[in-house]
Parts: sequence; C-alpha cells; structure tokens
Amino acid sequence: MTRLQRIKSSIACLLLAAAAHAQSTVSRRSPCGAVVRSEALTSSNILRELDISIEKVVTKVSPAVVQIAVTGYGPAEDHGHTDTAKIVRQRAIGAGIIVDPDGYVITNAHVVEGAQRIRVILPPPPADSPLDTQPIHAGQILDAKLLGTHKEVDLALLKIEATHLPSVHLRNDVRVRQGELVLAIGSPEGLRDSVTMGVVSSVARQPDSDNPMVYIQTDAALNPGNSGGPLVDIDGDVVGINTLILSKGGGSEGLGFAIPAEIVNFDYQRLRKYGHVQRVAIGAKAQNITPSLAAGLGLARSWGAIISNIKPDGLAEAAGLRTEDIVVAIDDRPIVALPEFVAALYLHPADQVLKIDVLRGTSPMSFRVPVTVYHDAMDELSDVPDLQKNLIWELNVFVTDLDEKVRSLLHTDRSKSGIVVVAQGGGPNAVDTGLQPGDIIRALAHTPLQSVSQLRETLRTFKSGDPVVLQVERDGKLQYLAFEME
Repeated sequence: MTRLQRIKSSIACLLLAAAAHAQSTVSRRSPCGAVVRSEALTSSNILRELDISIEKVVTKVSPAVVQIAVTGYGPAEDHGHTDTAKIVRQRAIGAGIIVDPDGYVITNAHVVEGAQRIRVILPPPPADSPLDTQPIHAGQILDAKLLGTHKEVDLALLKIEATHLPSVHLRNDVRVRQGELVLAIGSPEGLRDSVTMGVVSSVARQPDSDNPMVYIQTDAALNPGNSGGPLVDIDGDVVGINTLILSKGGGSEGLGFAIPAEIVNFDYQRLRKYGHVQRVAIGAKAQNITPSLAAGLGLARSWGAIISNIKPDGLAEAAGLRTEDIVVAIDDRPIVALPEFVAALYLHPADQVLKIDVLRGTSPMSFRVPVTVYHDAMDELSDVPDLQKNLIWELNVFVTDLDEKVRSLLHTDRSKSGIVVVAQGGGPNAVDTGLQPGDIIRALAHTPLQSVSQLRETLRTFKSGDPVVLQVERDGKLQYLAFEME
C-alpha cells in the first residue's frame, strides 16, 4: 500500500471511528479494527500527515521548476481562440522543468513560439527564515537557446548555460491512476512557483476529436502561465507536462490537460539528440468502437479500436491489414481504445518494424508493418529563424526563400524560384492581400521573384493606392491576387 493509499485509508477509518465515538465515549473497535479513543484518533493528526507529505513533494520538485519569459512573435488570439495562421508581436510567460543538471529545460512549444529572446528565471534558494527575502540576482535570469520543438505534441527543449542545477528525472514507469492526488506547479498569470492540487480526472483523454493526441485530465487549477510546468503525483514523480485548459472565460474551470510523462520523455530524448521528433506512420487510421458501430458491423467486440481507413498502396495494405480489423495489441502493448493505439504508434521507434495484432472477425491475426516518417510541411516551415527579418510589412506576411529544404517540404514541381508565405501578420490595419500560409509567390506583376530581399526592394517602389498583382501557386495551381497598396 502506497503512502497516499494509507492516508486515504486512515481518513476513511477516522470518519468511521468518529461516528462510533459520537455514539459512546467508551473505547470500542471501529469498523477498521482500530480501538477508538478520543485522545488517540484526531483529525488533526491525519491531516497533518497529508500536509507533511504535500510539503515534501513541493520541496522536492519546485526547485527544478522555472519561469520562462519570452519576447517575440506568436499566434494571434481572438476571443480566446488561437489563430496559428496569424502572427503578432507579443510577450509571454510560462513555466518549464529542468530535466538535466547541466541546464536542459522542457516546456511547451507554444510558450516559445516565435520567440526572439527566451529567458529562464531560476527559483531563488530557500530562505532560512520565512521573514528572509531572496532577491533575484543576475545569475538567476539566464538567456536560453531553443534546441528544438515538436509542435504537434506541444513540447520544446531549451538549454541554459549553467551546471549543478536541481532537476527532476523523467520516468516511463510511473503509473497514473484515475482519482489519485496530483499537484501542478507553474507561473499562472506570472505568479511564479505557484502550487495547486487536484485529482486525475482521466488518464487518457482526447479533447479534440480531430487531433489524435491524448492527455491526462486533471481538476488541479491551471491558468495561463502554468503551461510547461509539471503535474506531479504524491511521490514527487512527474506524471505529465501541463499544456492546455478548456475554458470559456480563460481561467481555470477544472478542465486541465497534461502531456503524459512517457511521451514527454520520448520527445526529450529525441529533441536532445536530433533537434526534432520523428513521427511514424503506417498508412492506416483507427477509431473507437462504439456499441452501435459494433452492432452495425457485427464485430466480435463492442469496445476497442478498429482500423477505419487503409491508404491505397500503403505500407499497412501491403502488410495485409484491412478495414474492420480490431486492433488487439501494438508491439505487445494492449490496445483497449483509440488513446492506446495513438500512444503505441507514437512511441514506436522510427527504425523498427511495427508488430500489430488484430481480430479479423473472430480470428486472431498478427502482422509486421514497416513504418515511414511523417513530416508536416507547415510545422517545419513555421520554424523559420529571425521572423522579424522575414516580415514583409507591406503585405503583412512572414515569408522565407524557396530553397532546397523548403521545396522538398512543399513537393512543388514548378520553377525553383519563388517566396513561401509562412504565416500571416496580425493587426487591425492589416492589408487584405488574400495570401495564405503555404502560398508560393512566383511573381510580382510580370517580374519573377527570386528572393525575399528582391520582393522587399520592389515593394518599396510602390505608393499608396498603386495596384499590386501577385502570381501565387496554391495547392499546385497558379492564380492571381490583386489589391491596392496602402
């Protein structure tokens, strides 16, 4: 029995004992088998044990939790909704955890998105007395280098020049249980080193049906600024990285979500080694089995994950998988629903063949499927360095040259010259050009474009009211965009 289970059991026994004691002042045995004595069983003792346990967890973890201050460009927000295709100048505050004493820090990718400068604020050393003050010295505010991001999962790895730092160890063997106590540590609204407590509401939640990513759901209070901070259990083990909340008003409504620790550790190892995370694909999609789906298709199970789509001439089809196959296990990991399917596929190494066990009808079958590495072109395009240098004010867009790397991402077969739109700018006075992220600007009027600098110099010759015509390639097709210069 864990320490937390003992505390919960003791609290339950205390309530039963208190009820028995209320009936009689004579010593008797409670339903838990303990002798009821008013001088021995008091609520303060049980609560103090819980209080001490929580204090120990905070003391263990909080020295490794940092505040992250970012200045630069980031996605615009309108009434609580983020528009990743529009970028505006902004400042951001978030949290992070030191995962290596030599200065490696994990945080959310959205905290550092579009950053020109990232600073990590280390927590002050503990005070000898509650009345002692610990001012922030210059050595506690360090510039950080961004080593890599994985935007699909919303993780980023930073490096600061410091050694012998307090850190937490990311583990893959921490079991998360629904209903267990957890603590969230971060900088909500800039209030660094804040601690909140709650329970695990769900161990595998998929808040967005169009996004296969699964999270740990908690009712521990999370607010803007908690992003990137740890969610820890009563033993002080990191069970997840806090990443998002569902809220109509922007504040905590008890619907917070954390990236599971196993995925965080997987990304950390790869971001540190390669600077990016390879996501594997097998050419097949799955969905949850519902009772209605099972009844309508005559499935052998009314629960689990079913293969719903097979890419023609893809790896899964070549290996023998079919639609309506019920996935039983991947790499010998049991699959009981879509979240387990997503996690197993996500954690599969990119250089190994995937083993998948299915039920076809009532017959168990096993297949070995080669994997391929999936890249999202727009995710990689948005990692353009020096965004401020690539902002074309006249068109209100962020752009980059169509070099060999960018061309391979877009799979364009047309001419090698052009300029790629990475994101739109934001602002109430922004000119409406009709440009969209992913567009390739091929020409300005009759002038073919070779570089961002050429586009910038040519636009400077236009005056307010002059007509502007851009030839743009969008989804492999050419079209013209016409507007007036402002």
